[in-house]
Amino acid sequence: MIPAGSLGGALLLLAAQPLPSSVPGEGLAAAAAHFQFAPPVGQPMTYRVTTRRIGREGALINFSLTYALQWQRVGRGYRLEAVMQRIDSDARPEVTRALSLMLEPLVGEPTAYLVAPDGSRVDLVDPDRLWARVTARIEAVSAESGRPEARQLAQLVAALPAGERDRLASADIRALVAPANGAIPVSTLADGASVSMMHDGALQTIAKVERDSAPVAGTAKPLEIDNLWTVDTSTGLVMREQRQSWIIDAEGDGRTLVEERVRALEFTPEG
Repeated sequence: MIPAGSLGGALLLLAAQPLPSSVPGEGLAAAAAHFQFAPPVGQPMTYRVTTRRIGREGALINFSLTYALQWQRVGRGYRLEAVMQRIDSDARPEVTRALSLMLEPLVGEPTAYLVAPDGSRVDLVDPDRLWARVTARIEAVSAESGRPEARQLAQLVAALPAGERDRLASADIRALVAPANGAIPVSTLADGASVSMMHDGALQTIAKVERDSAPVAGTAKPLEIDNLWTVDTSTGLVMREQRQSWIIDAEGDGRTLVEERVRALEFTPEG
């Protein structure tokens, strides 16, 4: 059950059947109070967001975005500059072109976010300029290639409410900042889910298992969702997030992976 709450996740839905999504921002206030926030200012970091999803032909499609990140102090808060470096996919070429169409204008372009001093809020800087650049690029591709899907995608982006577009563009960054990541449980008491927590020095690992259902071939199938977050409590950053969705076999003695998302953060080696 990977939400289409990020650019990569939203694009991957073009090549796959959607499953239910969780509610963005759920539990935000509690999470903000639980994690301290002190990002490593001036330290280059690499952030990879990889989504795997069952495609229309029944095989898992991989779609990965790689960002270069760097934090700066701005007044009492922080500014994060993110540069998308690469888009990778093992889907068929025509599917990859469709998935990459909206993101290609952002490769190599800095995108800035302002983050509250306690990490509770992440805001995209100059979102109007960002979306004007994206839609202009899509329309240019459509005009040059005569590809109708490009025009349809541009229309889809333009029709989204401004708040929804901004939420999509900042979803991966909000997920990185633990106080702003409302999906992370702050206690082992979670309605309808099994939650466990473990500490290893400055790292805190939170595991959560949810149960839901998903439509498969017109029939509701039991769905089990495994979530795992590793938070650096000294910085308030999510170093790794893994979310796997499994369809449970009718007999209940096996399960099949249908979606996976991994967000991984690491320090960039000097030189």
